[in-house]
Amino acid sequence: MNEEQLKQRVQKRIVLISSLILIGKFAAYWLTNSVGILTDAMESIVNVVAGAVSLYSLHWSAQPKDKSHPFGHGKMEQVSASIEGILITFAGILIVYEGVYHLFFPVGIRKLDVGIYIVAFSGLINYLMGWYSVHIGKRYNSMALIAGGKHLQSDTYSTIGLVAGLLLLYFTKIAWIDSVLAFLFGGIIIVTGISILRKTIANLLDKADEALLNEIAQELNEKRSPDWIDIHNAKVIKYGSYLYMDCDLTLPWFYTIEEGHREGTRLKQILEQKYADRIQLTIHLDPCTVFEQAKCRSCSCQKCQTRKMRFEQADPITLATFIERANERKD
Repeated sequence: MNEEQLKQRVQKRIVLISSLILIGKFAAYWLTNSVGILTDAMESIVNVVAGAVSLYSLHWSAQPKDKSHPFGHGKMEQVSASIEGILITFAGILIVYEGVYHLFFPVGIRKLDVGIYIVAFSGLINYLMGWYSVHIGKRYNSMALIAGGKHLQSDTYSTIGLVAGLLLLYFTKIAWIDSVLAFLFGGIIIVTGISILRKTIANLLDKADEALLNEIAQELNEKRSPDWIDIHNAKVIKYGSYLYMDCDLTLPWFYTIEEGHREGTRLKQILEQKYADRIQLTIHLDPCTVFEQAKCRSCSCQKCQTRKMRFEQADPITLATFIERANERKD
């Protein structure tokens, strides 16, 4: 089973279990008539719909490149996560509305103990599903699985508070507590939805992922070739699970095309060892003369016959030097 098939299988399980939880929560609402439990049930609708959208997006994003989509279809995962963020936010607004409405027009609550058991058990299942989804999503860099998993986990956190509030309602019999619970947790859901939207919009706009760039820079720093004077002007774009990267590699000016190709291949192999077949790299080679020999002090090349300065130490590859453009350099 390949990576894309595994992600789809994980999402199928989540959709199936979320559907069963949805039925259980609406049964709990039907038994209790509690608007607090209704908030949980309404969010489960979002879980199922968003899960189905994520499943479709994973299937779509797994399709190979074609003439119309030379970078593949991975951005569909970002679209899916955005839709999920919108649905979560909308559900939160509806929940707040229901809470306010029932505050002014209260209804009788019954069999609350049964409802509490159902909500608590579904919350535990949601957390386990969310942890599993985030775990697989991080392993394979799937924004759809990570967003879905975090949503399920946030649903669990709100469920804990909801259960506590329902217990308070059960023992005190104060009716307005039910509406307050809906208002409070509806607000939490809205914040969760907006948070997912902000992140997915940033990814759709190809905002630089500094954590990923730092990780790549560190990997190259640890395994760099002695003749790599530096690596700069690095850019990485994420399409679903795939990474498209280009960078500039500075080499001694007298390197032949064959030697430059060899060093570029070595750089590519280092990244492929870490990211398997998920990365595609384009390298531009710079000769050290571009910097008017100022890089001599950080170049450890032993066979250079035109050195102008004594070698001192190699410059470490950091985030700052990794993304720096050639025309911004002060060397």
